[in-house]
Amino acid sequence: MSFMSKVRQFFGVYDQANQIVQNPMPQPLDMAGVKLEQATFSRERILESNEYIFSIVTRLSNVLASLPLHEYQNYKQMDNEPLADLLKTSPNPNMTAFEFIARLETDRNVSGNGYAWIQRSLSTGEPIALWPLDPNTVSILRNTDNNSYWYRVTSDVYNFTIPINDVIHVKHVVPSNSWYGVSPIDVLASSLKFQRSIENFSQSEMDKKDKFVLQYDRSISPEKRQAMVNDFLRMVKENGGAVVQEAGWKVDRYESRFEPADLTSVEQISRIRIATAFNVPISFLNDDQAKSTTNVEHVNSQFVTMTLMPIIRQYESQFNMKLFTPGKRVKGFYFSFNVNGLLRGDTAARTQYYQTLTRNGIFKPNEIRELEGQAPIPDEAANHLYISKDLYPLDKYYDAILDNKIQTDASVAAPKQEGGENTNENGLQSTEPEGSRD
Repeated sequence: MSFMSKVRQFFGVYDQANQIVQNPMPQPLDMAGVKLEQATFSRERILESNEYIFSIVTRLSNVLASLPLHEYQNYKQMDNEPLADLLKTSPNPNMTAFEFIARLETDRNVSGNGYAWIQRSLSTGEPIALWPLDPNTVSILRNTDNNSYWYRVTSDVYNFTIPINDVIHVKHVVPSNSWYGVSPIDVLASSLKFQRSIENFSQSEMDKKDKFVLQYDRSISPEKRQAMVNDFLRMVKENGGAVVQEAGWKVDRYESRFEPADLTSVEQISRIRIATAFNVPISFLNDDQAKSTTNVEHVNSQFVTMTLMPIIRQYESQFNMKLFTPGKRVKGFYFSFNVNGLLRGDTAARTQYYQTLTRNGIFKPNEIRELEGQAPIPDEAANHLYISKDLYPLDKYYDAILDNKIQTDASVAAPKQEGGENTNENGLQSTEPEGSRD
């Protein structure tokens, strides 16, 4: 294939993909690794029917979508940029930013992969919209001619191929022979099947009625025997299972031996397996034993560090790589989630945290107000860094005194002692006894 053919082919595919119309697939292509086949059960059905999985997926998607997401340039927020508005307000005319992030994260946890097509301006190439894609319609292809990768989207509505840099792709762990993330629901297939079998068995046991064995004299005629059985059944029905044993026949009751403790053990094992597969603390599934032995603040810190940060880093990497041009990245542009709100703790811990950072010249008053969701103070003094006087570097302080560069305050530098004291020529208290000086 000639160079010009590749160029014409690329721009033909790119233009048609932006218009969501039919286009030929770039050739030659083959599958980029192995796409794991979906299990015999429906992942979406499992999400709708298993309360533990629904709880975890909801928590992950809602937490991620609730985090502040900002565009920065060299640590300075650039929220007035058009690109920032896509991810903060509305990535496309039909969705809010919250719905967009929540949809991507839900797809990532259910199917193992979350996709979003980047619609670019045909004149500038800048992103103008972000559209979520159904993971079941997306395949990853490799151009064997130049080893480039493409996303093929095939559905009843549209059919097009787009370059790898025009698709946001977030995923769970990826096997070495594939570009597709593994679905946690597929990993849990055997455990979920076992749990469902136990639940069905338990339900059938609970539905069973008590059984009875009737013993009677062989000399009773069939007609009388049937009358006795009918009378017994009427007695059980009308008296809620209670029976009156009459002379001439004997009743033995066989009760159901269902033990609900068995079901509780199975549910606890299922919660542990589901929490492990999704990499979240077991206490998130309202496990009483875990909650009673775990500090809430420690659990939140563990969740942010071990679960949320790798997910956030993946989203940031995709946004920074595919939404910014190389020139903008060189100039210091990047997207970043703010997780400080998840680590702030209770009011007392937060107050101590802010006080320490303010006294050490790390946070400005207005920066703390921003973290707390408060409007900034217009006073210019709120935009300065402060440091406590008692934290002034000791070596530099006394060097400045000896060099007569600063005037000391005897009341501060050397508190007056009862009974009087001696001071040196710099105004500092002398610790030598009066009789020991020449």
